[in-house]
Amino acid sequence: MSEETKNTEEQVEATEVQQTEAATPAVEEKQDPKQFLADFNWHKYEQGIEAVDEKKLQDFEKALEGTVGFVNERDVIEGTVIRITDRDAIIDINSKSEGVISLNEFRYNQGLKEGDTVEVLVDKREDSSGQLVLSHKKARVIKAWERVNNAHETGEVVNGFVKCRTRGGMIVDVFGIEAFLPGSQIDVKPIRDYDQYVEKTMEFKVVKINHEFKNVVVSHKALIEADIELQKKEIIGQLEKGQVLEGIVKNITSYGVFVDLGGVDGLVHITDLSWSRINHPNEVVELDQKLNVVILDFDDNKSRIQLGLKQLSAHPWEALDDTLKVGDKVTGEVVVLADYGAFVEVEQGVEGLIHVSEMSWSTHLRSAQDFVKVGDKVEAQVLTLDREDRKMSLGMKQLHPDPWTDITTKYPVGSTHTGTVRNYTNFGVFVELEEGIDGLVYISDLSWTKKIKHPSDFVTVGDKLEVQVLELDVENRKLNLGHKQTQDNPWDAHEATYTIGSTHEGTIKEKNDKGAVVTFADGVEGFAPTRFLEKEDGSKLGKGDTVDFIVMEFSKEYRRVVVSHTSIFREEEKRNIKAAAKKSVDAEKTTLGDIGGLAALKEKMEAGAKKKK
Repeated sequence: MSEETKNTEEQVEATEVQQTEAATPAVEEKQDPKQFLADFNWHKYEQGIEAVDEKKLQDFEKALEGTVGFVNERDVIEGTVIRITDRDAIIDINSKSEGVISLNEFRYNQGLKEGDTVEVLVDKREDSSGQLVLSHKKARVIKAWERVNNAHETGEVVNGFVKCRTRGGMIVDVFGIEAFLPGSQIDVKPIRDYDQYVEKTMEFKVVKINHEFKNVVVSHKALIEADIELQKKEIIGQLEKGQVLEGIVKNITSYGVFVDLGGVDGLVHITDLSWSRINHPNEVVELDQKLNVVILDFDDNKSRIQLGLKQLSAHPWEALDDTLKVGDKVTGEVVVLADYGAFVEVEQGVEGLIHVSEMSWSTHLRSAQDFVKVGDKVEAQVLTLDREDRKMSLGMKQLHPDPWTDITTKYPVGSTHTGTVRNYTNFGVFVELEEGIDGLVYISDLSWTKKIKHPSDFVTVGDKLEVQVLELDVENRKLNLGHKQTQDNPWDAHEATYTIGSTHEGTIKEKNDKGAVVTFADGVEGFAPTRFLEKEDGSKLGKGDTVDFIVMEFSKEYRRVVVSHTSIFREEEKRNIKAAAKKSVDAEKTTLGDIGGLAALKEKMEAGAKKKK
């Protein structure tokens, strides 16, 4: 403690003694108890000293200002470690007393020893016991923020200790402040293993400070970019199309590969990786792989560089066997499949298309997926070969005999066979007799008796169906089939059963504005016009009614039967029907008679001619 400070304190003590003596009465007088309690010095009783007037304290502070060893609260100054105990460090700041700081505040500095100089913050000049209160931790924080702000303003490079990982990046200790290092700011290339940086000291630039929330953001990438920018300008200035460079695979995506050319990135599109088809670039390259690439193109600023890998090797078509020609048999693997066909790789990078029409002799086209799948090994015949345009078409069906070669022998007109229903349209059904031979059954040739609106009402795809060959066109590969022709025509028998005027019991199946469809016991369907649906009591017949009907008209050719219920009890109409029936019979007899007379006349004329000869 300095001599000047001691003299000042002695003056203050002398002043207090004089004041105390002056306040002490010479003769003790009796006081009233209430007055005694009101005047009693409670501060002196509790603290052991009398309270000092605030004005006198202020005067004392002013007297100390400018003296050696005087410090202000919140000042950050340097102190010397003069002693270390098991728990504390005693710090001398050249003031009237030493300060005590817990060793916990020096945990980062395990080598602290007596004589070391440390920065401390004057928290309080005196506590309640008159002790000087110092803080090394608070001093570090204040100084750290000063250094961080200065580094941000000047762009100074700072050292930081990577403490741990966190969401989206790392936590870095910079001057005792926890700063955030985003994952994108660690390096210029994508980082896949963050743990490799934990507990390492690295150089950083302070790129952002949020004073409101006390947040600091640092970047290591900014230091690298500054160095790379110079290399980048040098490399870009030397780029030329066709130039071959060595690079490192920096990133792999579904559409291509990014290659680092030494500070400049280029893209190798998936189609420029290999002459063969690939599903993903990782089938050809892997991360951090070194490879040679050729510059295919770049924009005016050379910021977008298109690279190629396959261009460094000869095109597979150039190495294709010179002896390969149309008609040769080849073996390959299906690499791409579409509805219209399959692409087959016959050699690495050389593909041929097998159109779906060349997969089977069947004229009924299906999808290519019905014949092959990706990965299948197939045999095919070369149909076309264009080496200049690098195109090849192949065929599978050509390796098998054409079933239409002896079609007239296997399927002559009038022959009956069983086929499979493959498809149907509004006008008929396609039936496959064997692989490559399809025939069409028109809707009118499906049934003798049923009136079919759509083929699906009669058959289902996959059903077996007996058919008869009706027509055969070998040149156009068309086969006309019939199903009803495999059965006897029931209308031959119906003609004798459903004579005009005959009565039959029937049930109304359907009804509309024009009339009703009537079904009879043997399956024959007739039509009753609306005016012939009236019952004897004047009401109309409805759907599901079963009554007697009289045949008014029958046509074997058109398979049509017209019936009436009303005519059964209406005499006039009944007579008209009978007359029509009689007329029909007479006409038939007349026709037969005429035919007989003509035959006799013909014989007579032929006899006369012979006689004249």
